[in-house]
Amino acid sequence: MIKFGRTRRQILAGLTVAAALASLPAVALAADKVKVGVFPISSSLPYFIAIDKGFFKEVDIEPETIKLMGGPPNVAALMTNQIEVSAVLVTLEGLNADVKKPGVAMYIAMHSQNTRYKMEQFVVREGLADKVKTLKDLKGLKLMSAPGPANLNTAKGILAKVGLKEGDYTIDQLDMGQHVNAMKAGTFDAGYTLEPSATIMHKLKAAKTIEDGVIAKYILGSPDADAYAAGCAFTSDFIAKRPDVAKRFAQAWAKAIEYIKANPAEAQKHLAKNTMTPPDLVDVVPPLGYIMTKDMSPKQLGYLQTFADFGHDIGVVPEKIDVKKYLKSF
Repeated sequence: MIKFGRTRRQILAGLTVAAALASLPAVALAADKVKVGVFPISSSLPYFIAIDKGFFKEVDIEPETIKLMGGPPNVAALMTNQIEVSAVLVTLEGLNADVKKPGVAMYIAMHSQNTRYKMEQFVVREGLADKVKTLKDLKGLKLMSAPGPANLNTAKGILAKVGLKEGDYTIDQLDMGQHVNAMKAGTFDAGYTLEPSATIMHKLKAAKTIEDGVIAKYILGSPDADAYAAGCAFTSDFIAKRPDVAKRFAQAWAKAIEYIKANPAEAQKHLAKNTMTPPDLVDVVPPLGYIMTKDMSPKQLGYLQTFADFGHDIGVVPEKIDVKKYLKSF
């Protein structure tokens, strides 16, 4: 005869197995990986903070760092979906890419540069420092520039503001990793460089700064203006296909910015192992004015628009655009 139902022994055995399974630790889900293009200069500090302080880990994100030296490699990687985020993307080159492929660079944060938040500056090698006191004195000299069409044409545009036209000087792009040695060797007379290279040059007595905060002063009209020459950008594909991951990445970035504002001295120490900054110079490399785009005031948005219009005037951005189309708030 076939018996239906379960015996008391079978029921107890089943309960024992269920209890044993319930006591096992839950299997942790893998963190969401995000491919990030990183230009290892001081402008990328929020990214390094978010990694080192565990802010990405807190939101279950595992960034995959892909080192890309300058704007053009970051743009190319964004356009071909090799990266989903550019930790620091030159603004004019990002907007240029947006004209070619709308939405390929959506900025979620910006980095202000001026005479307080020092980044771009013109320097002169030590041997010429007594003769070259102003930007006008660069006439007839051999100059280097930070790489990429945005940096090169911005340098030319600034020199035009002081009356120097092309032909009054020569200027060549040079990889940032070579700027310090180029000044030490006297390969160039002067140049348009970025931090932390300028601070390293000062330390080694290889060059002196002629003037910093030149975008704010000559393009935006005030040394205190916010020159948003770079920022953190997401691809539209990343935002559309993985909106929750994009939102969490932005949250970690925002937390890093708040940490930098609350602990500036401690935050600077993260430059030592993540950029070309020597440990003994982390305290003197100037910080930038980091801000999430959602927190930008109308005045700050105006500065960004003016800079974008300048980018069009110098031929880097093919057409005039409304910058707000390429800002993303989370």
